[in-house]
Amino acid sequence: MAIAKGKRPLYFENPETDKLLAMVLALAEEVSVLRDRLDTVERLAQAKGLLSHAEIDAYQPDPQAAVEREQQRAAYIARILRIVQADVEAIAPETPVEPTTARSPS
Repeated sequence: MAIAKGKRPLYFENPETDKLLAMVLALAEEVSVLRDRLDTVERLAQAKGLLSHAEIDAYQPDPQAAVEREQQRAAYIARILRIVQADVEAIAPETPVEPTTARSPS
């Protein structure tokens, strides 16, 4: 994914509001594209007698599909939060994050 260079234009007095706007617009763009593509696939599947809307609604993913969906979801969230992550990295680019371990109840 290409990352824009240079300063980001500001539309509001508070830069945090601009970041929130950027995230909302990124979400809106993703949702719009996905809705169009999903509509196309469902219409083609139904027109060809492959799947009905009821079959699509009733689908339960198998374990592999669930894993793949989780990976796609994580990548999607990372894209949305990229603007915030860039700020975090600018503040502490080399700070390692220590993993926490939960203690099991005794």
